Amino acid sequence: MEFTRLLQIVFHFDRHGGSLAQEYGWLVYGLLFAVIFLEIGVLPLFFLPGDPLLFICGALCASGEISLWGTLPALFFATVAGSLLNFHLARGLGHRLLAKPPRWLDPAALEKAHRFYERHGGLTFLLSPYVAVVRTFAPFVAGVSDMTPRRFAVAMISGAALWVLSLVLAGYFLGNIPLVRENMSLIILTGIGLGLGSLVCGSLVRYLRRQP
Repeated sequence: MEFTRLLQIVFHFDRHGGSLAQEYGWLVYGLLFAVIFLEIGVLPLFFLPGDPLLFICGALCASGEISLWGTLPALFFATVAGSLLNFHLARGLGHRLLAKPPRWLDPAALEKAHRFYERHGGLTFLLSPYVAVVRTFAPFVAGVSDMTPRRFAVAMISGAALWVLSLVLAGYFLGNIPLVRENMSLIILTGIGLGLGSLVCGSLVRYLRRQP
């Protein structure tokens, strides 16, 4: 299957999910796992539609097109696996950077980030999955700043469970309302736009704070 075709299916899963389940059976849950795993675990793929996809899956579960008991585990374990991959890759990178820090790196900033994640990591990973882009970069920053792995795992698993359950169930109960179902594409674009907008705004605020 061509990559562009695959992206079209992912971004319009509300139209293709039911037919994919009929044609490929349980392999459709492998596709869902792959999308969420790649969005959270691979930084350049942050643009994949996590929030809208979970909501759409809930709506398809309610209409009987896919199974709720296949969808929930696939999405949850994808979130956990992607976060762990991202965290441990970044943790190894952070250790190498601290061993021989380049000129552009401020070790004090990494130490500050480490203290922040040790103190507020639980709350961070309960909220970060709900913000596109942030859910991809939060495990990476936690890893680079050397957050305690056990603390990261507990906070991240709790956040993953809350994110998956809340959005899939929201889609299950609300996704088949006609007004919502007819505007799924708009929901997807809005989710991506909010994530990118938060990233741009955060970068702009940090830039302005550095100005004299």
